[in-house]
Amino acid sequence: MRWNKSLQIVGVHCEGEIGKVITGGVVDVPGKTMLDKMNYINEVDDSLRKLVTLEPRGCLQMSVNLLLPPTHPDAHAGFIVLQSDKAHPMSGSNSICVVTTLLELGMVPMQEPQTTVVLDTPAGLVTARATCKDGRCLSVSLDMVPAFVEQLDIQVETAEHGVIKADLAFGGVYYALVDVAQTGLSIEPQHARQLADLGVALREQINRQFSVQHPLYPQIDKVAYVMFRNRVGDSAYQTCTTLPPGRVDRSPCGTGSSANLATLAARGLVETGSQLTSHSIIGSEFKVQMLGTSEVAGKPAVLPRVQGRAWIYSIEQHGVDPHDPLAGGFMLSDTWGEGFPAS
Repeated sequence: MRWNKSLQIVGVHCEGEIGKVITGGVVDVPGKTMLDKMNYINEVDDSLRKLVTLEPRGCLQMSVNLLLPPTHPDAHAGFIVLQSDKAHPMSGSNSICVVTTLLELGMVPMQEPQTTVVLDTPAGLVTARATCKDGRCLSVSLDMVPAFVEQLDIQVETAEHGVIKADLAFGGVYYALVDVAQTGLSIEPQHARQLADLGVALREQINRQFSVQHPLYPQIDKVAYVMFRNRVGDSAYQTCTTLPPGRVDRSPCGTGSSANLATLAARGLVETGSQLTSHSIIGSEFKVQMLGTSEVAGKPAVLPRVQGRAWIYSIEQHGVDPHDPLAGGFMLSDTWGEGFPAS
């Protein structure tokens, strides 16, 4: 056996959502900032992304996080989220996977009862506080980047459901947030396929009809995901983020929950100190707290804190045989859904 590339990958999931972490085999990616590095992957060379996320080495229902040296002096590590469509700037569940991996593998020294880890992401610095005991990372809370509303109550005409209203908000990436009752569906496992297909279709339509652009990071200029939501109590929401080319997030989604918090604040439904629970489609939970308010280039913003858990389940060695004709990866619509092909 002779490989021309070898990667060490840690298998880890956050509340059911797989967020593997590349811990070895990649020295760095060109670019001065983490955003530059993400753009390099998306615009110049995405062969690594395809290698680890597409079949036969990857699968639809996961992300892979690329650990990199930080570009900011205050950060412990940098990372970029690799998914089946492209590289993305930020993810709450993936941040929790990364912090758990850094601490439990000893890449960042663990301190009990709490360890602070600062992550350098394309969306800005994220401060994580890990609760630790007996060498285990029991939970991670993330001080997310400021979340803000772009537009409330946009209207999208659909053939099947008529006019659907959505909120456009930024929580680390841009989201369209849709009250699921408008679709006639509920956020339950048996509706995952329908929600995934509808979410991908809505995302494409929204990006054709509406423009978004982060005022500080102009390259972040598309709605990345559609999140369906359902209020189930005074301080509890069901959330279901749909990801291209057609799947649903197994976790309650940290960036989406942050975007949802921003829309609730804009409507006067939450205030500083408010605490919510986000429930995923499989019932797992994130705690979401509004720490305060801020501004992003004049836009009112909220400061979210998201808490969740992750578990390491494997350490893998991935290799590429130079004679492997499928080293570039592939997709099939039987599993990748209505959004196929995505790349």
